[in-house]
Amino acid sequence: MKRYLPLIIIAIVLVAALASAAVLMRKKSGPAQPANVLNEAEKPAMSSPGSAAEAAPSSSAEVSIPKPNVKVSSPVVLEEFGDYQCPPCGMLYPELKKIEADYGDQLRIVFHHFPLTKMHKNALAAAHAAEAARNQNRFWEMHDRLYRNQKSWAEAPDPRPTFISYAQELGLNIDKFVRDIDSAEVDQRINADIEKGSSMGVNGTPTVFIEGQMLRYEHTTPEGLRRGINLMLEKKAVS
Repeated sequence: MKRYLPLIIIAIVLVAALASAAVLMRKKSGPAQPANVLNEAEKPAMSSPGSAAEAAPSSSAEVSIPKPNVKVSSPVVLEEFGDYQCPPCGMLYPELKKIEADYGDQLRIVFHHFPLTKMHKNALAAAHAAEAARNQNRFWEMHDRLYRNQKSWAEAPDPRPTFISYAQELGLNIDKFVRDIDSAEVDQRINADIEKGSSMGVNGTPTVFIEGQMLRYEHTTPEGLRRGINLMLEKKAVS
């Protein structure tokens, strides 16, 4: 028995070393990919969104990806979690408008508020203005003005007069608009969007979901958006 003791000790040491190596490899590999993330083979893939401080999506070198010639039973849903004062969101806005026009009834765009209040002092007020306009069926018109004129109110000490001027341009009832800006109903809708985004893993803007799957920030470009939409259109195609 004493003759085999050294061999037994060596075997135990080897087993312990192999077990330690396996644990280290598992730690390096990181957590499992969330269920709402596209496979690597299905580009554009999805992961953590970028923050508002990151470079904005650029279209200068993008190649326009034509939509597939397919029929679908329901449109592809693209959801954006955005901040009206976020510069990258402001630069993404015209690209989304072009994509919306190109895809027509094959695409439905939904906007969710995700104001980054620690970074952007007027973002929450802008979200309130958009929701107050929604109460008079002018959400998208106010949404467009907020993004198109972002630089004119982003750093204003008090942006409310600017937002009221937009409401006047839209022909809204100004008394109602001013009341609704500060209403609990509007506040609740914005908070619901923030809570929804947080539950879906949103931690920066712009964050885009296509059919419930988060688009990686580096793919949030005109080309990346079109590829993602096309992929989902092909999946939803009906014969």
